[in-house]
Amino acid sequence: MNLRDSICWRVGVLALALRLAAGCAPLSAQQRASQRRVANPGESQFEVDFLRASGGPVIPIFEGWYQNSDGTYELSFGYFNVNLEEVIEIPLGVDNTIDPRPFDGVQPTQFLPLPDGERRHAGVFTVTVPEDWGNRDVVWTLTANGQTLSVPGRLTSHAYELNGWFFPGRNSASPLLRLESTGRQARGPAGVTMGPLSARVGEPLELTLWTSRGPEFADARRPINLRWFKHRGSGEVTFANSEIQVPAEDWMSDDGAQVSTQATFSEPGEYVLRVMAYNTWGEFEYQCCWTNGYIEVTVDR
Repeated sequence: MNLRDSICWRVGVLALALRLAAGCAPLSAQQRASQRRVANPGESQFEVDFLRASGGPVIPIFEGWYQNSDGTYELSFGYFNVNLEEVIEIPLGVDNTIDPRPFDGVQPTQFLPLPDGERRHAGVFTVTVPEDWGNRDVVWTLTANGQTLSVPGRLTSHAYELNGWFFPGRNSASPLLRLESTGRQARGPAGVTMGPLSARVGEPLELTLWTSRGPEFADARRPINLRWFKHRGSGEVTFANSEIQVPAEDWMSDDGAQVSTQATFSEPGEYVLRVMAYNTWGEFEYQCCWTNGYIEVTVDR
């Protein structure tokens, strides 16, 4: 299979998950614009570019919404880096913004290529809006490689309503995640946050968490998978173990499984690390079942 055929095949695989209309016309035939929305009011998200090794945009994605027990809502966002090799860094600011501005700052600044065998990075963060939010939009805008794209998150369509953390009819739910031994545990995309922790450049920082499924899902004897990411920060972050699988015999203990890794930072600054606890990649297609954890870290020389 040549490069163009490979690109066309992978775009076809991506189409369903992205709710996009994909096609494999010659690159020169694609629409070009310096700024456009991934979805205009009343429209769905659509394909804006083909995969390539580098030089393409990052597409912000609105996953959908779900309601919290206190009446507030979570708007879930992910992204699609169309580049197969290029890791893109977009600092918070004019090229990486969320409007209205009070919600700005929760989004990532590092955008990775596709996970192996997967369609995109789903459910990377959520924006919490009040119960009376109504039909207003929360718009995420990204500029990368000369292309500016934005996507609105909104509550107006029940087609975008998510189950939150539970997979009806499948006896499956997002793993429970706790970032401190006696801290709050959470399920679902909104997840749990802790910090700030302190670290020094070049010195490994120990990161420990606890994960389980809870007694109501104890018969789902599948492993829990963990992946670590740099969510925000100016330098590089290296994880001793960026992917960890927790077998059922470990997470079924009363306190859940205690799991550790180490993070090493290349530059001083303010960072946010993200850990994602999930069941299988296949469930992401149905917007289930994962839990995000965010750890704030202040790194000094």
